[in-house]
Amino acid sequence: MRIALAQINPTVGDFDGNLARIRERAAQAEAPLVVFPELCLCGYMPRDLLEEPAFLERCREALEELAADRSLPVLLVGAPWPAGPGCKPLLNAAVLVRDGTCTPLSKSLLPTYDVYDEHRYFAPAPSGSLVEIDGTRVGVTICEDVWTGPAYDRDPVAELAQQGAELILNLSASPYRQGKPHYLRDLLAGHARRHGIPMALCNLVGANDCLVFDGNSFAVNAAGELCAHAASFREDLIVTDFAGRVPVPLEADDPVAAIELGIRDYFAKTGFERALIGMSGGIDSSLLSCLAARALGPERVCGVAMPGPFSSPASLEDARTLAESLGIAFEQVPVSSAYELLVEQLSGVWKDTSFGEAEENLQARLRGLVLMALANKWNALVLVPSNKSELAMGYCTLYGDMVGALAPIADLYKGEVYRLAARFAEHIPARVMERAPSAELRPDQTDQDTLPPYDVLDAVLRLHLEGRRTARQIEAAGFDPRVVTQVLSGVKRSEYKRHQVAPVLKLTDRAFGIGRRFPIAERFERRAP
Repeated sequence: MRIALAQINPTVGDFDGNLARIRERAAQAEAPLVVFPELCLCGYMPRDLLEEPAFLERCREALEELAADRSLPVLLVGAPWPAGPGCKPLLNAAVLVRDGTCTPLSKSLLPTYDVYDEHRYFAPAPSGSLVEIDGTRVGVTICEDVWTGPAYDRDPVAELAQQGAELILNLSASPYRQGKPHYLRDLLAGHARRHGIPMALCNLVGANDCLVFDGNSFAVNAAGELCAHAASFREDLIVTDFAGRVPVPLEADDPVAAIELGIRDYFAKTGFERALIGMSGGIDSSLLSCLAARALGPERVCGVAMPGPFSSPASLEDARTLAESLGIAFEQVPVSSAYELLVEQLSGVWKDTSFGEAEENLQARLRGLVLMALANKWNALVLVPSNKSELAMGYCTLYGDMVGALAPIADLYKGEVYRLAARFAEHIPARVMERAPSAELRPDQTDQDTLPPYDVLDAVLRLHLEGRRTARQIEAAGFDPRVVTQVLSGVKRSEYKRHQVAPVLKLTDRAFGIGRRFPIAERFERRAP
């Protein structure tokens, strides 16, 4: 059977725009069936908009508009659908649009982990969905339905194979994480080989808030061989009859492309034109500036240097050099005089105390104040330069360097920041890569005054955050018990800060943000089994 996979970039709630994308791709496809991604008609994930009657009514109207257009081929379109009496209000459905009618084929396995909360809104399908299209028995699954494993007592793919499916399709809205495109291809290839049935997956592309969708739609034949593959991180339309073979694309799993798409769509879908970045001359703001300039165009990015009493001339020079190399605007707003004035005004309250964290953070908060003042004046958004290592340890200042609308690199460990920054060596001064990281909030300060070396810190954090290892287990892996105690205590102590961070673009299984749901006030001591 000849089918088309149309990976589109919808915006949550933009029914007119999403409908136009669906119609355009359907009209271009030279195939009797065009498959679109999960919930693409309303955008993924609408969250509590699904509880708004007007939102659901507009979705119904959009489906009726599609059904009324008899010039289009048969469509499978992801959309919410009323579940009927006795069930939760909605089904997460693949709506079959043909002959002027809409038929819902709904999702069986509803994920409730990490960033997913589908049981909040949807009822599961009691059985797999099999339908005849153009003389072929087609099994229809939605995203999680192919992620079978010990967590579920059902295997929708196996059920459809037993029912006689000759082709299995999957409508997905599967967010990007590093390594996932390869994993998904292997997952579907395994299903195809096991059941001797060709399969195809149509994935969403684009970004909504903290989630980035990489596209990478593909088809495999009954032997599990890749026979069609769509583009990465952009809209695409591919047609396949499941014959022939194609190579695995090399660019399918690129965190730089994911971050750039996340930045670009955040601005496009919120309507803001200009990005502001506090440029310290350090590695994090340097990488972020490069990514923002590529994502938005240099004319839409402004770097702001805010030297304080302990800023080095080299840092200011490097920030300016980077801005000039990228072609972005550059402003300099010193905070030293404001800092000195505030310290003088606080001196009576702070009497008999020595210079410490309060004075350091005061400088960072003045920089946050400057950035937000400029953002308000220019109707711009501030991008947060925090990385995952520093956020984990609370090595960041609330209402200071944490202010902003989006944290694009906050799911990158410090070592990853350096590795990705090396790809922009033609712009980032070599001194930025070589200089010891420093917040420059007191004389001769470096990050390693208070943090373990970043290679050690990152390794311990990976074991704890992503490996779910306890202190004893990490120590058994060869790490200094004092370092392990410092790191795990820092993670726990800083939970309240991370609850206030801007949306973090998700690049790993364990990103800080909506997928992490630990309490702030807790005293549980984790021990090895």
